[in-house]
Amino acid sequence: MEVLSSRILLRPADRAASRRFYRETLGLAVYREFGPVEDPGVVFFLGQGFLEISGRAQGPGGAGPQIWLQVRDVHGEHDRLHAAGVPVRRAPRMEPWGLLEMWIEDPDGTPIVLVEIPEGHPLRRDQRTFSPRPA
Repeated sequence: MEVLSSRILLRPADRAASRRFYRETLGLAVYREFGPVEDPGVVFFLGQGFLEISGRAQGPGGAGPQIWLQVRDVHGEHDRLHAAGVPVRRAPRMEPWGLLEMWIEDPDGTPIVLVEIPEGHPLRRDQRTFSPRPA
């Protein structure tokens, strides 16, 4: 399979609340909007991926998606989001696998983990080898 593009799709109970949360509270940049002007679907940039807010939930969701967002400063985001009134499900802490993680949730309860990758962690090293092409 050759994947050309991907995105996470969320179907919130209240699209307006989710748009505000992702646009204003988290500060994600908008890639595009579509549909009716009064209640558009929105696609946000997520680093090298996308998050689309569209459609509607058909009742309470079960075990759904979780969103993983790498940030530069988890403690700084903790302070900023706490001041903005975002409930923090779990304060920043170093996990046994070596990542600094903090958990929040969106207005529909979708879990969001904010991750800081410390200096020296294997995820910071490029494991690929470089072989120049012969001339």
